[in-house]
Amino acid sequence: MRRIISPAFLAAAFLAFAGFPQSASAAKQTAIFAGGCFWCVEADFDKVPGVLDTISGYAGGKTENPTYRNYSSGGHREVVKIDFDDTKVSYDRLLEIFFRSVDPTDAGGQFCDRGESYTTAVYALDDAQKAAAEKAKVEANAALGGKVVTPILGKVPFWPAEDYHQNYYKGENRILTRFGYVKQSDAYHGYREGCGRDVRVKQVWGNAAYTGINK
Repeated sequence: MRRIISPAFLAAAFLAFAGFPQSASAAKQTAIFAGGCFWCVEADFDKVPGVLDTISGYAGGKTENPTYRNYSSGGHREVVKIDFDDTKVSYDRLLEIFFRSVDPTDAGGQFCDRGESYTTAVYALDDAQKAAAEKAKVEANAALGGKVVTPILGKVPFWPAEDYHQNYYKGENRILTRFGYVKQSDAYHGYREGCGRDVRVKQVWGNAAYTGINK
């Protein structure tokens, strides 16, 4: 039977042969980081040039389909799945940014949030990511005098968090807090300041704090 080759296939083959990128998706890669409150990690990485999308979620536990009510009891951490264009920002660069946007010396949580579910971790999705993450950890450890405790872990299922957690930091909905009803984004900023995240990161990293994040 004669095979019919479509014009679209021929065009793609020509572009590949000529050295042109075939599509934006060809450069899309994924990283998964745990850095305490996923609202904050998402807000930070949305400000990194080359990041395409961020999704808050849960990973690392033993239960399936975790929710905000039960993810901690199932052994999951709060994590953020980061899709990025590796022609604009490398995985190595994202690791450097990650370590400098958290307190990787804290084995008990992050800032005011305590417990295993808030501890830092890098979930490497393949051997290349694991090697890069181990290297980044060594460099961060040297910079902080051997105090880094962030584990480098393997690939695990990622479970997206509920819709109301996504882009929480810029939400317009009004929610009830101990100060009354306030806009969601205002509640987020109040929480972040009250939790001491930025103050502590700057204490740990000094001028290197939030490297690569367009604050």
